[in-house]
Amino acid sequence: MGIKQNAAILLHARYPKGPRNLISDVAGVTVGHKTLISDDHTVNTGVTVIKPHPGNCYCEKVFAAAEVINGFGKSAGLVQIGELGTLESPIYLTNTLSVGTVLTAAVKQALAENPQIGVSTGTVNCVVCECNDGSMNDIRGLHVTEEDAQQAFRAACADFEEGAVGAGTGMKMMGLKGGIGSASRLVTIQEKTYTVGALALTNYGSTRNLTVGGDPIGRRIAAEHGPDQGSCILILATDVPLSDRQLGRAAKRSAHALARTGSYSGNGSGDIAIAFSTANRVAHFPKEAEETYSFLHDDFIDPVFEASVEAMEEALLSSMLHACPTDGIRGKHLAALGEYL
Repeated sequence: MGIKQNAAILLHARYPKGPRNLISDVAGVTVGHKTLISDDHTVNTGVTVIKPHPGNCYCEKVFAAAEVINGFGKSAGLVQIGELGTLESPIYLTNTLSVGTVLTAAVKQALAENPQIGVSTGTVNCVVCECNDGSMNDIRGLHVTEEDAQQAFRAACADFEEGAVGAGTGMKMMGLKGGIGSASRLVTIQEKTYTVGALALTNYGSTRNLTVGGDPIGRRIAAEHGPDQGSCILILATDVPLSDRQLGRAAKRSAHALARTGSYSGNGSGDIAIAFSTANRVAHFPKEAEETYSFLHDDFIDPVFEASVEAMEEALLSSMLHACPTDGIRGKHLAALGEYL
């Protein structure tokens, strides 16, 4: 039985999973990685890019929302999402001290695609989120380059790896190896089936608190509590026609998935959720003063909330289940969850 099937069984999944059980089951969404690992184990880092659709994200924006569950983080681009309710760039993930480098690469990519930016129209709001991989990676070495970010952008596809790859290469979750995890669920509303996809960059929690499908497995792994710190980035994508207000409501509920795995978002944990919908496109250059969009009525939104939490919970655990034991800087070693199951 494969890792993805194991994860769904461990969680007693209620909703059916998509064909890949990845965020890319939402049509048009793709993910790319650039992984950086050195032979001496000092470098364990990288970049991950989530593209909301294959077109020009600046000219064809999507409705989006960002929710700060706990603000111990250094992300870029969240303020404008909160103000305008749209996403106009791919979402880039990397380590904390590489946000500036990756942001520059993201801006250059947008400028190359849109020569009108900063000339005949406004600037661009690129989104970069981070977690601190300094316990496993020489984070002070600033090893991520603009080219690495561009390679991750070019590598985006529907079938992508999970675990210790891309931005997740040096991350830990619950004191074990974390990284990139993803999952999807199918939701039927009035005989129409939609997809909810989740992707997580995991770097948080205390081993003793680890819970898998309601089983407090962490108590059998660790005798002592460690701090709940390190951060987690939670990405929700869906083809359900949701407004930015509704997407904000879904993003908030990602915190329930964190709690189900045993996190309480400790003082040193930066936990941020971004949700977007591919159902509507918002033109940067509108042809009419008034635009018409169709959104799901709130009375029908509960299944979307429930499926979002379920998919995100699996994404969190999938990041651990796909990761292998990893050696890092200063002799650090992280075991994998699979060694305890």
